[in-house]
Amino acid sequence: MSRSGRYAVSIEVHRDAWGVPHLRAADPRELARAQGLVTARDRAWQLEVERHRARGTTAAFLGAAETGWDTFVRQARLADTARRCHDRLDPDTAAWVRAYVDGVNEGLAAGAARAPEFARTGLRPGRWEPWTPLAVWLSTHILFAGFPTKLWREQVARRLGEEWTELFATDGPGTAGSNGWVVSGSRTASGAPLVAGDPHRFVEAPGVYQQIRLACPEYDVLGLAVPGIPGLAHFGHTGRVAWAITNAMADYQDLYRERLRRHPDGRVEALGPEGWEPASAHTESVRVKDADAPVRVEVVETARGPVIIGAGGDGRAAAAGPEPAGASAGEALGDVVEWQAISLRHPPRVTGELGFSALPALLAARTVADVDRAQDRWVEPVNVVQAADADGGLLHRVAGWVPVRDRANSLRVVPAWDAGHDWAPEPAPTPRAEVGGYAVMANARGLAAPLGVEFAPSHRAGRIAALLDASTSWTPAATAAVHTDTDNPSARRLLRAVEEADEDGLSAAARAVRGTLLAWDRRMAADSTDAGLYAAVRGAVVRRLAAHEAFAALREPEPCPEVFRPWLALGARVAYALETLLVAGPVPPGDVRRIVREALEEVGAGDPPPAWGVTHRLAPWQALPDADGTADARWPGLAGDHDCVLSTSSVPGFTDRSARASAARYVWDLADRERSLWVVPFGASGVPGDPHHRDQLPLWLRGELAPVVTDWNDLVKEDHEQN
Repeated sequence: MSRSGRYAVSIEVHRDAWGVPHLRAADPRELARAQGLVTARDRAWQLEVERHRARGTTAAFLGAAETGWDTFVRQARLADTARRCHDRLDPDTAAWVRAYVDGVNEGLAAGAARAPEFARTGLRPGRWEPWTPLAVWLSTHILFAGFPTKLWREQVARRLGEEWTELFATDGPGTAGSNGWVVSGSRTASGAPLVAGDPHRFVEAPGVYQQIRLACPEYDVLGLAVPGIPGLAHFGHTGRVAWAITNAMADYQDLYRERLRRHPDGRVEALGPEGWEPASAHTESVRVKDADAPVRVEVVETARGPVIIGAGGDGRAAAAGPEPAGASAGEALGDVVEWQAISLRHPPRVTGELGFSALPALLAARTVADVDRAQDRWVEPVNVVQAADADGGLLHRVAGWVPVRDRANSLRVVPAWDAGHDWAPEPAPTPRAEVGGYAVMANARGLAAPLGVEFAPSHRAGRIAALLDASTSWTPAATAAVHTDTDNPSARRLLRAVEEADEDGLSAAARAVRGTLLAWDRRMAADSTDAGLYAAVRGAVVRRLAAHEAFAALREPEPCPEVFRPWLALGARVAYALETLLVAGPVPPGDVRRIVREALEEVGAGDPPPAWGVTHRLAPWQALPDADGTADARWPGLAGDHDCVLSTSSVPGFTDRSARASAARYVWDLADRERSLWVVPFGASGVPGDPHHRDQLPLWLRGELAPVVTDWNDLVKEDHEQN
């Protein structure tokens, strides 16, 4: 499609019954251009929101609520890092990325004309730079490894005690996880492997994954693309080989406590291992919609990295800790002002690499060995990768760049002036494992254990393994059923505490609640009133634990930027660590038993809780919520829970709304690609009112998947003149 909305003669766009684009072009670069062009047509609003998020300019059209994000992006220097990484791309990869960007720029005007959000906000489509896809990738994944958890551990250590630093260790409120599994041909009906899974992310509308097919003489690949990024970074099937990833839960981002000083002439210096050294500093303006003046943001960078807390020299920094001898925060020495701050060090800023050269290599892969070599180039985020090929080859490995440094770096904010916290020149080796009958990746402590600190509980991984053990003749359809399992193993410990509650001391209503829970099958079905009852009791226990005097010191978080506050919220931390806190921690066992009894009484005294799906409803993030303000009531109820295979996360005790769930589901069949299956939560189009805007939502809710269609004769070719 040209700027007039017409497709170039060398590009063919076909659609299946779900509106999924199947693209054909003369060569890989023209195909990349086609991918950018069609993505701009289908998802112009989403692309422009992501471009502005990556540049720190969203508050200008979305309003003051986005100022915190924009400030973080500016201070973290994400756009500048993207430029650095782009400048280090090899010429072929740079040209391929540029072709995608050219396509986006060609398609944006026509795509924006279809998207009503532009008129609602007054936003005009801008222009993508060659480095913009790298910036979008960075902004999408900068919080993926959950570095703000180190701020939380600092807070716990200082206020609660060093011995409790890792008490709340779990898959926390800001992390993203996934399920994935590869089944060898020895355990499938066809004799060829299957690759399946579902990424769990904050659900966004439009969706964060885009079903697409990319075909040219060199390759023919389908999979799930990230809008704004060329190729198929995470999930793809070439016909001969298929791959998928999950978050490895590795720790590869460090926070440094910086000692800064400003001279009368404006120069800023930072205290490093060799003494005071220059730090770069400049000021940027963040425009805010309807504000009288822009917000001024000081951007400071030390030898460790950009300062993301306390850059303004106001003497305040979250999680301030021990200082070098003779120093104190915010002191003025003559006309020189000294203060503390916190800087962020992460691999792309240090190495100038993101790993984008892996993306075109993946498209050309034919075997697991090809996928393996491509993943050797990967940097961030750090993933667990699984792959299988038509010859029976299997792959299970970690890919990405994890620094080698002192253990303390992984746990806490560390002093910038201590050379013992420097990074080694080379990254840690990435583990790999042989695959027997199957392999599971679900963010648990396993293959990536040497590279991380906090992992997801083993519930999902264990449950998937138990389900896979049940058959040696898996098919794509049967495999898809694993996605929807609602057994909740994490309920076991609370149910044990309920069972141990002294029945004689309970009211009749509380005894009835207790009896119902002990007879419950642990299934978090949307229509289950027993699951709703369990959630109500769990929520009451969480609230009481969070209110216990043992945690009083943690109720008010440290002053810090708004973007990090979810990681410092006591309620969410207690909710996700409930299994641990029921049997360990500073709350005395007698008080835990009392809290469980009180929760049973509270729920017994109230109206019977509704079925789980009445309160456990989808709550996707939308840059611009529906104009009539009734979106919450319209989003459907969900089955599943945080630790179910059907992972639909809420914050127990505070909200049952689910902001995190399966952002896609897939089954890749290596015997016949056309027997593969996939689904996304909403649809192929990001345009409200389009027939394919949310047509997959009913499928997704039922746990069903749409067929993958690969026969061009079964697809509908779009007219070159179509807008």
